[in-house]
Amino acid sequence: MSIDAQVRHTEGESLESYLNFWSAADKGRGSVAAVIAALAEAGAAIAAVIASGPLLGAMGAEIGQANADGDKQRKLDILADEAVVSALRRTSTAYYASEEEEAIVTLNADGDLAVAVDPLDGSSNIEANISVGTIFSVFPASPAGATASFFRPGEEQSAGGYIVYGPHTSFLFTLGEGVAYFVLDPATRTFRLISHGLKIAPSTREYAINASNYRHWLEPIRTFIDDCVEGSEGPRGKDFNMRWVASLVAETHRIFMRGGVFLYPADQRAGYEQGRLRLLYEANPIAFLVEQAGGAATDGAERVLGKSAASLHQRTPLVFGSAEKVARIASYYNDSTFNRSRPPLFGERGLFRS
Repeated sequence: MSIDAQVRHTEGESLESYLNFWSAADKGRGSVAAVIAALAEAGAAIAAVIASGPLLGAMGAEIGQANADGDKQRKLDILADEAVVSALRRTSTAYYASEEEEAIVTLNADGDLAVAVDPLDGSSNIEANISVGTIFSVFPASPAGATASFFRPGEEQSAGGYIVYGPHTSFLFTLGEGVAYFVLDPATRTFRLISHGLKIAPSTREYAINASNYRHWLEPIRTFIDDCVEGSEGPRGKDFNMRWVASLVAETHRIFMRGGVFLYPADQRAGYEQGRLRLLYEANPIAFLVEQAGGAATDGAERVLGKSAASLHQRTPLVFGSAEKVARIASYYNDSTFNRSRPPLFGERGLFRS
C-alpha cells in the first residue's frame, strides 16, 4: 500500500470514490473495480430483501431441490444468485462460478475476469435472523478457458471479500493492497468507508468451533481444543472463550473485529474427510482477506492460498484467524511433542460424555 493511498482514503468516503482512485493508478484495474462495484450493488439489493424478513414470505424456506453441491436450496439462495449474476453481466466477467450452479457459466466471452461466488452463505440461518452473507473471489480470466481461470492457486486472486448482512451491512474486500471495510448507509444506500488497512489482532483468547463434533475430530484438533478448555490450569496457561455462530461470514467478521481463530477441520465422518467448506468460493477469498490483514489461513497444516482447486465445488478443511493461533494449530499437526493423551476432562466422565 502506497503512502499516497493511505493518505487519500478517509472515513466516510464512498465506495465509488475509493474505486475510482484505485483504478486511476493503472488502466488495467478498471474491470476489477467494476466487479467490486457490481457486487456492492447486488449486496445492497440482497440486504434490502433480508431486512424485510418474513414480510416478503418465508425466504429461508427450502424449495425442494439441492444445489450443485448437494445442499438444500432456499428461496433466498436463488434470489441472491440471480442478483449477483444480473450485476456481473454488466461487467467484464467472462466466467462465473457459483455454489448454486452445476457448472461454470460464461457471462461475457470477451471478458477478462473470472468470478466465483457463494451468493448466500449461511442461508439455513435466515429464519433465525442470524447474520448471513455473500462471499466472492476474483481471478484474471485465463486464455486457456474457464477451468484454467479458476483451477489455480488461490494466491493468484485479483480480489476477494465478503458482504455480511447483520444489524448493519458490512462489505470487506481486498484488492491485494490491504483490507478495506465499508458499511452500507441505509439512508442513501451507499457504501461508506469505515477503515482502510484493517488488521486482525495478532493474539486473542477466543476460538470458534462446533464442539458437538468432538468425538469425530482428528487427534491434533482434539489436543488443541483440550488445551484451550483446560484454561489457566492447562499447558496454555490462560483461559479461553468458545464461539460458534454456524455462519462463515459472521464468524469471519467477528475475527476481523476482535481477533481469534476459526476451525472447521476435516474429521472422521463420511463426507467430512476433506472438510466441508468450498475451496474456490469460500476458503480462497477468506484466506486472501485474512493474509492481507496480517492473519493466517491453512487447512490445518498447509497454507490455503497455495492450494489449487481441481473441481468446481471441491471442499477443504479451514483454519484461519490470528497468526499466532493458526501457527500453533499447525504445530499440533506437525510436531510429535503435541501428540499427548487427552486430559481427564474428556475421559470417561468428561464434558462430552453422557
